[in-house]
Amino acid sequence: MISTDKKKLDISLIHNFLTHESGWSDGIPYEKVEKSINNSLNFGIYFEKKLVGYARVISDFSTIAYLGDIFILKEHRGLRLSKWLMEVIMKHKELQDLRRWILLTSTAEWLYEKYGFTKLPKPEIYMEKFNPNVYKNEEKTNANTV
Repeated sequence: MISTDKKKLDISLIHNFLTHESGWSDGIPYEKVEKSINNSLNFGIYFEKKLVGYARVISDFSTIAYLGDIFILKEHRGLRLSKWLMEVIMKHKELQDLRRWILLTSTAEWLYEKYGFTKLPKPEIYMEKFNPNVYKNEEKTNANTV
Protein backbone atom coordinates (compact mmCIF):
# COMPACT_ATOMS: atom_id res chain seq x y z
CA MET A 1 0.00 0.00 0.00
CA ILE A 2 1.12 3.56 -0.69
CA SER A 3 -0.36 6.31 1.47
CA THR A 4 0.07 10.07 1.84
CA ASP A 5 -1.33 9.97 5.39
CA LYS A 6 1.29 11.56 7.67
CA LYS A 7 -0.19 9.78 10.69
CA LYS A 8 0.87 6.41 9.27
CA LEU A 9 4.54 7.40 8.87
CA ASP A 10 7.19 5.88 11.13
CA ILE A 11 9.21 9.06 11.70
CA SER A 12 11.83 7.21 13.75
CA LEU A 13 12.47 4.82 10.86
CA ILE A 14 12.67 7.69 8.36
CA HIS A 15 15.03 9.60 10.64
CA ASN A 16 17.21 6.54 11.16
CA PHE A 17 17.49 5.91 7.42
CA LEU A 18 18.21 9.54 6.56
CA THR A 19 20.79 10.06 9.29
CA HIS A 20 22.59 6.70 9.09
CA GLU A 21 22.03 5.18 5.64
CA SER A 22 21.15 7.81 3.06
CA GLY A 23 24.47 9.58 2.58
CA TRP A 24 22.66 12.83 1.84
CA SER A 25 21.32 13.69 5.31
CA ASP A 26 23.92 12.21 7.63
CA GLY A 27 23.39 13.43 11.17
CA ILE A 28 20.10 15.20 10.50
CA PRO A 29 18.34 15.89 13.82
CA TYR A 30 15.03 14.14 14.49
CA GLU A 31 13.28 17.51 14.84
CA LYS A 32 14.38 18.54 11.33
CA VAL A 33 13.01 15.31 9.85
CA GLU A 34 9.74 15.80 11.71
CA LYS A 35 9.44 19.41 10.52
CA SER A 36 10.25 18.44 6.93
CA ILE A 37 7.50 15.80 7.03
CA ASN A 38 5.00 18.28 8.45
CA ASN A 39 5.70 20.70 5.59
CA SER A 40 5.70 18.23 2.69
CA LEU A 41 3.46 15.88 0.76
CA ASN A 42 4.71 12.47 1.94
CA PHE A 43 4.44 9.08 0.28
CA GLY A 44 4.93 5.98 2.42
CA ILE A 45 5.07 2.43 1.07
CA TYR A 46 3.78 -0.14 3.55
CA PHE A 47 4.09 -3.90 3.71
CA GLU A 48 2.06 -5.56 6.45
CA LYS A 49 1.44 -2.08 7.94
CA LYS A 50 5.19 -1.39 8.27
CA LEU A 51 6.93 1.42 6.39
CA VAL A 52 9.34 -0.01 3.81
CA GLY A 53 9.78 2.99 1.50
CA TYR A 54 9.37 6.73 1.52
CA ALA A 55 9.51 9.89 -0.58
CA ARG A 56 8.43 13.46 -0.05
CA VAL A 57 7.48 16.31 -2.32
CA ILE A 58 7.80 20.00 -1.54
CA SER A 59 5.48 21.98 -3.78
CA ASP A 60 3.24 24.98 -4.26
CA PHE A 61 0.92 22.54 -6.12
CA SER A 62 0.68 24.97 -9.01
CA THR A 63 4.03 25.56 -10.70
CA ILE A 64 6.89 23.64 -9.08
CA ALA A 65 7.78 20.56 -7.05
CA TYR A 66 10.94 19.20 -5.47
CA LEU A 67 11.20 15.43 -5.07
CA GLY A 68 13.46 14.26 -2.27
CA ASP A 69 14.35 11.81 0.48
CA ILE A 70 13.38 8.83 -1.67
CA PHE A 71 14.30 5.42 -0.35
CA ILE A 72 13.32 1.78 -0.18
CA LEU A 73 14.68 -0.24 2.74
CA LYS A 74 17.42 -2.67 1.65
CA GLU A 75 15.44 -5.81 2.40
CA HIS A 76 12.63 -4.62 0.10
CA ARG A 77 14.70 -3.50 -2.90
CA GLY A 78 14.51 -5.29 -6.21
CA LEU A 79 10.72 -5.66 -6.02
CA ARG A 80 9.88 -2.73 -8.34
CA LEU A 81 8.68 -0.68 -5.36
CA SER A 82 10.64 2.41 -6.42
CA LYS A 83 8.97 2.32 -9.84
CA TRP A 84 5.56 1.93 -8.25
CA LEU A 85 6.31 4.81 -5.87
CA MET A 86 7.40 7.07 -8.75
CA GLU A 87 4.26 6.19 -10.73
CA VAL A 88 2.03 7.10 -7.79
CA ILE A 89 3.89 10.36 -7.15
CA MET A 90 3.83 11.43 -10.79
CA LYS A 91 0.08 10.67 -11.08
CA HIS A 92 -0.92 12.39 -7.82
CA LYS A 93 -3.80 14.77 -8.52
CA GLU A 94 -2.13 17.74 -6.76
CA LEU A 95 1.07 17.36 -8.78
CA GLN A 96 -0.30 17.65 -12.31
CA ASP A 97 0.53 20.32 -14.88
CA LEU A 98 3.50 21.70 -12.96
CA ARG A 99 5.96 23.81 -14.92
CA ARG A 100 9.02 22.35 -13.21
CA TRP A 101 10.11 19.38 -11.13
CA ILE A 102 13.44 19.39 -9.29
CA LEU A 103 15.40 16.35 -8.15
CA LEU A 104 18.93 16.04 -6.86
CA THR A 105 20.41 12.56 -7.14
CA SER A 106 23.70 10.76 -7.48
CA THR A 107 22.05 7.35 -7.83
CA ALA A 108 19.26 5.71 -9.84
CA GLU A 109 19.27 8.27 -12.66
CA TRP A 110 17.90 5.47 -14.87
CA LEU A 111 14.77 5.36 -12.70
CA TYR A 112 14.04 9.08 -12.76
CA GLU A 113 14.71 9.34 -16.51
CA LYS A 114 11.74 6.99 -17.05
CA TYR A 115 9.53 9.69 -15.51
CA GLY A 116 10.84 12.57 -17.59
CA PHE A 117 13.70 13.83 -15.45
CA THR A 118 16.77 14.95 -17.40
CA LYS A 119 20.13 16.47 -16.63
CA LEU A 120 20.11 20.27 -16.59
CA PRO A 121 20.14 21.55 -20.17
CA LYS A 122 21.60 24.87 -19.00
CA PRO A 123 23.55 24.20 -15.81
CA GLU A 124 25.08 27.66 -16.10
CA ILE A 125 21.75 29.24 -15.03
CA TYR A 126 21.35 26.99 -11.99
CA MET A 127 22.35 28.46 -8.65
CA GLU A 128 22.22 27.10 -5.16
CA LYS A 129 23.18 27.91 -1.62
CA PHE A 130 24.44 24.65 -0.18
CA ASN A 131 25.76 23.90 3.29
CA PRO A 132 26.80 20.22 3.44
CA ASN A 133 27.88 20.60 7.07
CA VAL A 134 24.68 22.18 8.38
CA TYR A 135 23.88 19.27 10.72
CA LYS A 136 27.45 19.13 12.02
CA ASN A 137 27.35 22.89 12.67
CA GLU A 138 24.05 22.46 14.50
CA GLU A 139 25.58 19.84 16.80
CA LYS A 140 28.43 22.21 17.67
CA THR A 141 25.99 25.06 18.35
CA ASN A 142 23.84 22.85 20.57
CA ALA A 143 26.90 21.55 22.43
CA ASN A 144 28.09 25.12 23.09
CA THR A 145 24.73 26.19 24.55
CA VAL A 146 24.43 23.28 26.99
